[in-house]
Amino acid sequence: MNRRLTAPVGITATGQCFPPRVVTNDDLSKIMETNDEWIRTRTGIGERRWAEPGTGASKLGAPALQMALDNRGMKATELDAIIVATVTPDTLFPATACRIQEMVGATNAFGFDLSAACSGFLYALTSAASLVAAGGVQRVAVVGVDIMSTVIDLEDRTTSVLFGDGAGAVIVERVEEGLGILDFEHRIDGSGGCFLHMPAGGSASPATAETVAARDHYIHQSGSEVFKKAVREMADNSRMLMDRNGFAPEELKLFVPHQANIRIMDAAAKRLELDPSRMMVNIDKFGNTTAATIPTALHQAFEQGRMAKGDLVALAAFGAGFTWGSTLLRWAY
Repeated sequence: MNRRLTAPVGITATGQCFPPRVVTNDDLSKIMETNDEWIRTRTGIGERRWAEPGTGASKLGAPALQMALDNRGMKATELDAIIVATVTPDTLFPATACRIQEMVGATNAFGFDLSAACSGFLYALTSAASLVAAGGVQRVAVVGVDIMSTVIDLEDRTTSVLFGDGAGAVIVERVEEGLGILDFEHRIDGSGGCFLHMPAGGSASPATAETVAARDHYIHQSGSEVFKKAVREMADNSRMLMDRNGFAPEELKLFVPHQANIRIMDAAAKRLELDPSRMMVNIDKFGNTTAATIPTALHQAFEQGRMAKGDLVALAAFGAGFTWGSTLLRWAY
């Protein structure tokens, strides 16, 4: 079943924000048993950005959104809604969307946070586009932001070397016929939750001295299980979208996967039978920024001239939950 929207809706501007602090692999080798070669060969990451302690997600999300607004030539007061995809909100409540709304001055907008881990941006993008297509709103901001440095265990080198902090934002509006989001497919599988999760901190296991001592407020991951599932679902889901819309992989101008691990990304591109030169990669400089990887990669790809109006672009993500999804679009500006 094609999930085409009832009206042409797409991305009309992008923005990003990263903290200034650069953490290299050599920096990590000074605080844990690792080295640059070990990290690069297993992940493709050379460096990442970490925010200073006490930095909330809104402190990166608001500047990213302001950049997108400036690039669109739009005032914050013109926004009807703000959807923030994050698993590291400033606080459980109020929503980080509320903080960002106040910081940018979007006085006419409503908003909310959406939690779908690394798939969060794609789910938020679909939610925003559906709102616009339905006609209830005209302009929605989607912000993907995570401060992953707050939930990594520096005693676990298999996960702590992967993650960085960052924010990306897009403006979603009606666009010309034939442009924008063409189709999407999103899925979840709760049976995979045990392979990538944070055990404590929610209502099932509130914070206690025992949960802190057990290091249960950090990321726990079974890398091999995540790897296999991520490769298969990102590639097969994207191929399904192309097949049901009559496109071949060689017609893609750009494939923008979630920047989880270069080996996952390369394997997904190979399974998709896609020339590696058509895949956007920024994991080497920024690591895995969870909900921020796709919007920042889109921003950088556009700035680098890797896509233009009318180009066919596929977005794909996989994350904790398990969650996964793909979006097929024609770039709208």
